[in-house]
Amino acid sequence: MSIDLRVKHDLESRRRAVELFDAGVGCKPAAEALSVPRETVREWQWVYRAFGSEALLSMGGKQSRYTFEQRVAAASAVVDGGMAKADAMAEFGIRSKSPLERWCRLYREGGGRGR
Repeated sequence: MSIDLRVKHDLESRRRAVELFDAGVGCKPAAEALSVPRETVREWQWVYRAFGSEALLSMGGKQSRYTFEQRVAAASAVVDGGMAKADAMAEFGIRSKSPLERWCRLYREGGGRGR
């Protein structure tokens, strides 16, 4: 049995983050206003920019699964095609920047063979 040690932030924190992002507030001031780590707010901002407020407000559910082909296509678009990560997240339906960054690293190391 594994224990999930990730810190979960409530819906109200994400709702307030949407209001701050709508008002043009950046990551650092938003993190301070919400008393949430800046890296968490930065991740929320990526989701907000790529998918909109609805996606940010629905976060916290089941983790998404992606096919090998989706992973390679997204990594190739970023690494070989120069696509911005936020644009790749939107185009390929990736809900978090973390897996995309991991796929890009693996792609750089092993090309299309990276997992």
